[in-house]
Amino acid sequence: MARYDKLQVLGIMGTTGMVPVFYNSDATVAQQVVKACYDGGVRAFEFTNRGDMAHEVFAQLIGFVAAQCPGMALGVGSVVDAPTAALYIQMGADFVVGPMFNAEVARLCNRRQVPYIPGCGTVTEVSNAQEAGCEVCKIFPGDVLGPKFAKGLLAPMPWSRLMVTGGVEPTEENLTAWFKAGVYCVGMGSKLFPKDKVAAGDWTYVTEKCREALNIIANNK
Repeated sequence: MARYDKLQVLGIMGTTGMVPVFYNSDATVAQQVVKACYDGGVRAFEFTNRGDMAHEVFAQLIGFVAAQCPGMALGVGSVVDAPTAALYIQMGADFVVGPMFNAEVARLCNRRQVPYIPGCGTVTEVSNAQEAGCEVCKIFPGDVLGPKFAKGLLAPMPWSRLMVTGGVEPTEENLTAWFKAGVYCVGMGSKLFPKDKVAAGDWTYVTEKCREALNIIANNK
């Protein structure tokens, strides 16, 4: 069962403004990355379902987070079907993220009061997801759609909460553009976790990069 309810998770995302996105097949590496992000101020983290037996890594990670990262909401990403969502919810996922909208996942998550954040690339997709109970919609891929898409969508639909993912960078220019456009939060992956830094176990770099990004976001919210 999730440790945080739906409103708590959405509040965490909106308050901090950033959700790191990461996958590694090594549970120890995943734990160190989450802890580094936590030390940098992150309070919502998305572990992506992108490798064989990823759920086994998640099972170890969620226990680690409960013990070592109080106040951290841990969710799962890259979920494309309801059975996968159910598996992770059963293990305690606090939220579910997908690259696209799936009505069956929405129904499942609504039943369990777990936030479902589906990937959307058009105004119609966002509207359909909202109609299905999605409080936050993921604008994906962000680097293709751009900040002007978010700003344009919010003009006729100002109630929308948008999380942009894909190509988001931890730089003042990039983050400022997204938050000035009106997004609710951003999802950020490889730019926070360069492969060479992860391979070297340079967790201080990850912590500092998260801290820098969160400071930029705080100044633009």
